[in-house]
Amino acid sequence: MKNVFVKAIVDFIITIVAMLLLIIMVILGILVYQEVTNGNAIEKVENIVSTYESLFSDVEDTSKKTTPEIIESTNDDILNQIPSTPTAGELGNVPTVQANYFYSQLEDEAKIIYQALEQNKERMKTGTAQIDLGTSFSELLSTEGGDERLGEYYQSAVETYLYDNPEVFYITANKLYLNIETTTTFAKKSYRVFINSGAQPNYFADEYTSEEQVKQAIQEVENVKNQILVKKTGNAYDDIKMIHDYLVDSIQYDTTVSKDNIYNIYGALINHECVCEGYAEAFKYLLDELNIPCILVIGTGINSKGNTENHAWNYVQLNEKWYGMDVTWDDPVIIGNGYITAETKYRYFLKGRREMEQDHYASTRFTEEGRDYTYPTISFNGY
Repeated sequence: MKNVFVKAIVDFIITIVAMLLLIIMVILGILVYQEVTNGNAIEKVENIVSTYESLFSDVEDTSKKTTPEIIESTNDDILNQIPSTPTAGELGNVPTVQANYFYSQLEDEAKIIYQALEQNKERMKTGTAQIDLGTSFSELLSTEGGDERLGEYYQSAVETYLYDNPEVFYITANKLYLNIETTTTFAKKSYRVFINSGAQPNYFADEYTSEEQVKQAIQEVENVKNQILVKKTGNAYDDIKMIHDYLVDSIQYDTTVSKDNIYNIYGALINHECVCEGYAEAFKYLLDELNIPCILVIGTGINSKGNTENHAWNYVQLNEKWYGMDVTWDDPVIIGNGYITAETKYRYFLKGRREMEQDHYASTRFTEEGRDYTYPTISFNGY
């Protein structure tokens, strides 16, 4: 009788264990099925779009800037629209050049994004090339608020890249999206980050619609650049003056603030019409080609009428000292048959703080909600 009782207990235990094993197997099967069928285990894709815009919406008013917006989406189609590129681990290092003045001020995370843009500069001429940052930011995104911090790094990287590299005039950051792909495998999450044009057909500025058009515009700019630089002397002062004089003599300031390319080097060098940002970017672009350190400066200025307006100019380094340079205000709008006197033409040529700070006030931010940057301290006296 005792053996029968023991056998019954054993059979009961075996039955319970078998049922538990069966339940576990069913749960595992359900989880595996969900991993396989539910969007390849993609929980969500967040699209972070930069709000970097041109410096000025018009002569008087600065464009409103905010930090990147994060948009959650369950639509995975965007992931397969464009082929991937090498991951961040394969990007290598950005060459050390004078043009990357603001790059050195970025956080390490923002530098990764900046480097990715630089390494993919040629591919981005298509307007649709996807830049794969891989899992570089997984640790950051695993922390609370990590996506917001990544958005800030992205904003800084994009605006810095465009300020450091005026030759990428055909790209607008407002059509570039930083995508966060979250994959859940059982209880573990992993993150893949990539940049593309989101739902936009491309990330070109509005003036451009195709790769062929962009390459043609780039070729036009490079042809003019080569024609200008053939006159270089190798003497830094003479070459700075040569570039300054060419821009003053060949560009007309656009007062309509409505034409194409007035904020970039194409407007300055090809259309010969632009606003202050176009002058300043063209000056930097040409001095970069001469390996003469030059940066873009933004802020406000008090014009000849005593009014404060948004403005852009340059700082340039000569003989290990920095000086102010305002090509735009050295080329004032002349009404009638007037002409520019030598005094006017060089009023803001290689000037120091004593002159520049009377009517030029640099801003530490490129965008309203962006990060703060530092500029080099220019000499107190002019050259």
